[in-house]
Amino acid sequence: MAPQHRPALPVLGGRKPSYRERVADALRAALIAGELRPGEVYSAPGLAARFGVSATPVREAMLDLAKEGLVDTVPNKGFRVTAVSERQLDEYTHIRSLIEIPTTADLAISADPVHLEALRPLAQEIVTSAATGDLISYVEADLRFHLGLLSLAGNTHLVEVVRDVRRRSRLYGLTALAEAGRLEASAKEHLELLDALLARDEEAVREVMTRHLGHVRGLWASKT
Repeated sequence: MAPQHRPALPVLGGRKPSYRERVADALRAALIAGELRPGEVYSAPGLAARFGVSATPVREAMLDLAKEGLVDTVPNKGFRVTAVSERQLDEYTHIRSLIEIPTTADLAISADPVHLEALRPLAQEIVTSAATGDLISYVEADLRFHLGLLSLAGNTHLVEVVRDVRRRSRLYGLTALAEAGRLEASAKEHLELLDALLARDEEAVREVMTRHLGHVRGLWASKT
């Protein structure tokens, strides 16, 4: 069994999120990482104890996640995490491939090297989280890295589409990879991607992104 972590509530870029939003972000990350399992019912007090916060913001945050279709409310009990089918996972991968591979490849030509280099601490944070088995921090850093990279293309609607797809995904295989000591190698693809972008090697960027998304789909498929 992987160790249980009490994740720190994230503070993402841009405006400072409200406490409710920070709780919701942490819950989403736990859900995406597979630490909150589909079909399981979780109470607000139970989640509050797990995250080290009070029950009220957890309850409010879970209602936000219910509006997004990530959980269903269970009267007098709590919230049930919704399941995601293999077909949905294939569709999510297809959407990400259509958007992220060409957009990221174009950044090899258009992106300011200073802006690319500014993403290196996030890429390193992904590697560090993988090495320590902190899956929720891994998911949070990975999300910020990819959305930050896509934002360099200057299309906010594109970024929001990818954000929504990622919120609906599940990385069931993270725990198994972390336990096997293989997650760190996968995490280093983010550093490899940055190096290819800074080298202005469009074909290498396309290859790394294609390989990376293939690994992500494998994680989505690993439900054991």
